[in-house]
Amino acid sequence: MSLFVASRSAFRAAAPIQRSLQTRRYATEPAAKSSGSTLALLAGAAGLAGAGSYYFLSGTPVAKKAEAKAKETVSAAADKASSVAPGVVKKALTGGDQGFVSLEVKEVETVNHNTKRVRFALPEEDMASGLHIASAVLTKFKPEGAEKPVLRPYTPVSDEDARGYVDLLVKQYPNGPMSTHIHSLNPGDKLEVKGPLPKYPWSANKHQHIGLIAGGTGITPMWQLVRAIFNNPEDKTKVTLVFGNLTEEDILLKKELAELENTYPQRFRAFYTLDNPPKEWQGGKGVIGKELLKTVLPEPKTENIKVFVCGPPGMMNAISGNKKSPRDQGELVGVLKELGYTPEQVYKF
Repeated sequence: MSLFVASRSAFRAAAPIQRSLQTRRYATEPAAKSSGSTLALLAGAAGLAGAGSYYFLSGTPVAKKAEAKAKETVSAAADKASSVAPGVVKKALTGGDQGFVSLEVKEVETVNHNTKRVRFALPEEDMASGLHIASAVLTKFKPEGAEKPVLRPYTPVSDEDARGYVDLLVKQYPNGPMSTHIHSLNPGDKLEVKGPLPKYPWSANKHQHIGLIAGGTGITPMWQLVRAIFNNPEDKTKVTLVFGNLTEEDILLKKELAELENTYPQRFRAFYTLDNPPKEWQGGKGVIGKELLKTVLPEPKTENIKVFVCGPPGMMNAISGNKKSPRDQGELVGVLKELGYTPEQVYKF
């Protein structure tokens, strides 16, 4: 009996099951409003300023002292009113006309043979990145002798609420100028970053069930979405992830994904497939194919579902087709169209 049978009904089982899957191969925020206490302070200061003026007109030394004190109070109140209100988080990246921000490398961690996690320090320790779900950042650097700078988008893997830093998970590609540059960075070096770049606007329970199809570092926007869902106790969305890689070593964030499966077995399932699996591998073999997706994804006729896709061009072409631009999703083709999904049900990161 094929283990593909444990598909959509698997969410009703509390314990994870073994999965063996056969597949085939392919080559800004608005300015903070003044608080009531700040407005009261300004009103009090204005009153004191009026009293100072009255005494000043009388020409006494006391009047001059009162006026000076009044000006001091008004100035302090204005400074307080213009600062960040209590409870409002300062953001390093605010989008719009902000431009690029130079972030310093804080730490570098080698994840595997071609991937590093690079932590960048934000300008202030109590700042958050300014990213939201789902969004990315744009990185920039100009190679020596080049006429134009290199620009590449990345989805950070650190929590959006993290203070003082932002993490990028970067796989180095043989002819990738930006990934090679980021891999050459050491603590103290800097990188130009801009953002956030809005992607899919997520809100709790926006969809009843979502499917995530990822290849390689295409897992990063999926992780951003998954993390937001399971960090929010009000969000009850069910999630199915299908993650394709070359080798077992290439599976990024596997530990974090396994923890979610163990914690939310009725709401989160992850299926892995490898082009070059080891002998003891119990998951899928080959690339992500039609039979696998037909078995594990929410059915296209199911109400209120969404399928997200992100990966290398070859995978995208086979599964959904590539998007034309950040604002143009392009035509839906490939396996998802064959399975009956509509363009409205599919989003390409």
